[in-house]
Amino acid sequence: MAQWTSAVGTAQLARLITSQQDRPAVPGARKAPAYRTLADGIRLLVLEGRVPVAARLPAERELAVALSLSRTTVAAAYEALRGEGFLESRRGAGSWTSVPAGNPLPARGLEPLPPESLGSMIDLGCAALPAPEPWLTKAVQGALEELPPYAHTHGDYPAGLPALRRMLADRYTERGIPTMPEQIMVTTGAMGAIDAICSLFAGRGERIAVESPSYANILQLMRAAGVRLVPVAMGAGLSGWDMDVWRQVLRDAAPRLAYVVADFHNPTGALASDDQRRAMVEAARSAGTVLIADETMAELRLDPEPAMPRPVCSFDPAGSTVVTVGSASKAFWAGMRIGWVRAAPDVIRSLVAARAYADLGTPVLEQLAVNWLMRTGGWEEAVGMRRVQARENRDALVAAVRRELPDWEFEVPAGGLTLWARAGGLSGSRLAEVGERVGVRVPSGPRFGVDGAFEGYVRLPFTVGGPVAEEAAARLAAAARLVGTGAGGGAEPPRTFVA
Repeated sequence: MAQWTSAVGTAQLARLITSQQDRPAVPGARKAPAYRTLADGIRLLVLEGRVPVAARLPAERELAVALSLSRTTVAAAYEALRGEGFLESRRGAGSWTSVPAGNPLPARGLEPLPPESLGSMIDLGCAALPAPEPWLTKAVQGALEELPPYAHTHGDYPAGLPALRRMLADRYTERGIPTMPEQIMVTTGAMGAIDAICSLFAGRGERIAVESPSYANILQLMRAAGVRLVPVAMGAGLSGWDMDVWRQVLRDAAPRLAYVVADFHNPTGALASDDQRRAMVEAARSAGTVLIADETMAELRLDPEPAMPRPVCSFDPAGSTVVTVGSASKAFWAGMRIGWVRAAPDVIRSLVAARAYADLGTPVLEQLAVNWLMRTGGWEEAVGMRRVQARENRDALVAAVRRELPDWEFEVPAGGLTLWARAGGLSGSRLAEVGERVGVRVPSGPRFGVDGAFEGYVRLPFTVGGPVAEEAAARLAAAARLVGTGAGGGAEPPRTFVA
């Protein structure tokens, strides 16, 4: 009986492997044999989760033709992977991916590092900061005081607590977009909001246009839903959205949905202008595409310039084309799993009705806490603290990376939580793998792309500062030296670091 549960197509695997090699040669690097390069490439794809465990690989002859290699080279690569525990084979059943005994299963997203690992590992994998105390404690205490009336009910509020829906609607109205509570649904984080939107609008096989690069966890959520991702390239640096390209993609591909992060884009940090936002909404409306505007980074403006543009939904105030997603997780704390959707009332009603077959509702206590923060002014105080911390971390990380890795290229964003860096011609996947062994966890560029794009990039979040940022850059530099010389296999174990 075969042990594989899925299959990787020949063309797909060839694209992923070729993307790893599409980078300038690093001076002084040792050239590995072709079979070793192929084996390392497949192993990295498995470790990063871009090729699933227990996925059947193409036959040796098919992959050899697709990669213009000899069958002997592919056979040797497969044999090397079997020897390392990353491949299993059975006559008549083919070969499928595996992981060696004792290795953790790879993650397809960017899960936070377990707290017990933080003593020896600097975690740059998750773009989230510690809670802004004392405001978390105050918010929970305030929520507990307001809880008793709700405790006498069944506790299920599929659309969200009425008080919080009114609060969120009023905040949009204050921003110049008149909004009724009937246009708001409270969700379990932004991920819950986008999952609900995708489930409503895009069935399996439907197209969704996404920025390229885009937020890794959202891309994986959409892949898991069985949709077809249509990548739209971002401009160089912080230039952001090329509207001629977007118009063409929306017109030709006619995607059911489009997903954009116009406010301090994750991962590049770009900020869309008013003209870009207006043109995006007009293009989506013309194509009959529903535009998901992710505002989770919108309140994290770190520099006084440039001025913040108008919200994307201001160009579609009725919410018929633009569905806006917000969250407390980035602006306040990732542990506060409260998100929301703003859309036309009929869209909200459909989302609420569909929720009966999903999670039923969002925790009441956390909704009360967010409502308390917004009602008392604690939200503005806490977000102000968050901006100061993120700005200090950004400046420390930028200075440290420029000192330790002067050949890395990036532009410093004016807000958000992430830096998108071209890694001096090195493989982002290999940097991520070796980085774990020298004590720094960093997500590679391909996690943020489609079909292996951005192999030469890594994402660096503004989650550490001061001496920790300096140590993180030093460990990244150590990983880069090992990758650059082809000596990553002998990396030293990380030492314990206390800030």
